[in-house]
Amino acid sequence: MYIDSHCHINFPELAARMPEILAKMADNQVTHALCVSVDLPDFPQVLALAEQYPHIYASVGVHPDYVDTPEPSVDELVRLADHPKVIAIGETGLDYFRLTGDLEWQRERFRNHIKASRITRKPLIIHTRAAAEDTIRVLREEGAGVDAGGVAGVMHCFTESLDVALAAIEMGFYISFSGIVTFKSAKDLQAVALALPIERILIETDSPYLAPVPQRGKMNEPGFVAHVGQFLANLKGVPVEQMARQTSDNFFKLFNVVA
Repeated sequence: MYIDSHCHINFPELAARMPEILAKMADNQVTHALCVSVDLPDFPQVLALAEQYPHIYASVGVHPDYVDTPEPSVDELVRLADHPKVIAIGETGLDYFRLTGDLEWQRERFRNHIKASRITRKPLIIHTRAAAEDTIRVLREEGAGVDAGGVAGVMHCFTESLDVALAAIEMGFYISFSGIVTFKSAKDLQAVALALPIERILIETDSPYLAPVPQRGKMNEPGFVAHVGQFLANLKGVPVEQMARQTSDNFFKLFNVVA
């Protein structure tokens, strides 16, 4: 019924509880999850989970915040993505919130991921924080997005403005909302979610972070994505079943996964 389109269940605090994590997914009607790569040394763990469990998928990429980590070349990303359970490139993007100074290396890393996406025809998972203008600019310069001959992707854990969301959607991207959208302080983000068509929305946990209300303060996990879907359904005034079905259909369409 629900799909967690972005989680990190290979992280030690969740991997140690895997039987419980999977049981809670089933209890909450979360049928699939995408375990997202953040660096290359830990990618084998991500892939191993996807290979072990039919309803878990993997991505390959290096997070823009990771400084002291092997730099991914286009060729390496393409090689590692050549696996049926690897359905996306990323997470990648730009983050000017945590890092300062000359961040050209971050933009170059981002460009390599976009090139790999174009070669593999696998969607991008985009992380952007305090860098929306440059994120959209680099995507356009590198030919990301369906209109430029690239492929679609998703703006994950979205917290930007409606204008940024619409610019991404125009390029063929989807917008994914995490538990942040359920927070009382997230009125601006809720307004963005309300304005977007349901056909362009995904839901996620970004676990182990950002547990949604009413689980806020706990360690997040894929089973909690149901709360995000239920909140968005209430916000947009649609049946919960419709939100669950549409966001799941969006996931299958974007990542070319057969249900």
